[in-house]
Amino acid sequence: MKHTSLILSIVVSVFAFAFKADDNYETEIKNWHLKRAENLKKEDGWLNLAGLIWLQEGENTIGGDASNSIIFPSNHSDAKLGKVILKNGKVSFVSAEKATVFLGQEPVKEAELFPYTDKPVVLKHQSLRWFIIQRGDKFAIRLRDLESPYLKEFKGIETFPIDKNWRIKAKFVPTVGKKIKITDITGRTYEQESPGKLVFSINNKEYSLEATSAGKDLSLVFGDLTNKHESYGGGRFLEVPAPDAEGITYIDFNKAYNPPCAFTPYATCPLPTPENKLSVAIPAGEKRYGNH
Repeated sequence: MKHTSLILSIVVSVFAFAFKADDNYETEIKNWHLKRAENLKKEDGWLNLAGLIWLQEGENTIGGDASNSIIFPSNHSDAKLGKVILKNGKVSFVSAEKATVFLGQEPVKEAELFPYTDKPVVLKHQSLRWFIIQRGDKFAIRLRDLESPYLKEFKGIETFPIDKNWRIKAKFVPTVGKKIKITDITGRTYEQESPGKLVFSINNKEYSLEATSAGKDLSLVFGDLTNKHESYGGGRFLEVPAPDAEGITYIDFNKAYNPPCAFTPYATCPLPTPENKLSVAIPAGEKRYGNH
């Protein structure tokens, strides 16, 4: 009788441990998604993007008036703010005479915007923020509005049910020196080095995903069959921990998330390569958001 009670006690303990582990995992994923939503709402998040305006060589006037070559939201901008000058790959700003444009906490009359050293040079006016990005041989103003309707209307992101079975063991196969062709949502194609691919199985069928580097981690842009109706049509993003000494890591599809283009029409997101379009549904992670 004592022997039977001991076995029963062990079984109960094992089940209790398993349930606790599952609860801890679900809490981890929920907290991850909450932090993700909070990051989207920050000043440097994606929800406040209000424009992606390509610069012409020479002078580009900016402001809320329709006579400018680049028109900012008139309800959040003076009529004339100044001019952004693109000359031989360098971008500078000259303020209009009566405009109040800030660099940090100080009003600025002139500023060099590009190239920059560590991070973009951000100019401010009322609720607007803008800086320069480069895409290939083109340059653009990336405009933010801290009063953006995309930000005000954000109520969170719906996700698939958390399922630990979508945390999948993977083998890293190095492909040193390999470059993959990536096309972004604007149709521009460029090459990026891929350190290797991740090989894994779903329902006893083998799949693989080409990775790029994200610091010490690996970065994935992938598509799957849920893209047709349930998740974002342009695929989703996912970061994966660097493999261990044996080349083993885990792909946690519960942390698959929407690219910036799901939240704003003013982002330039990479699309999955043909090799990264999985012929299987991955009902895990973030679902489709909005209609972008």
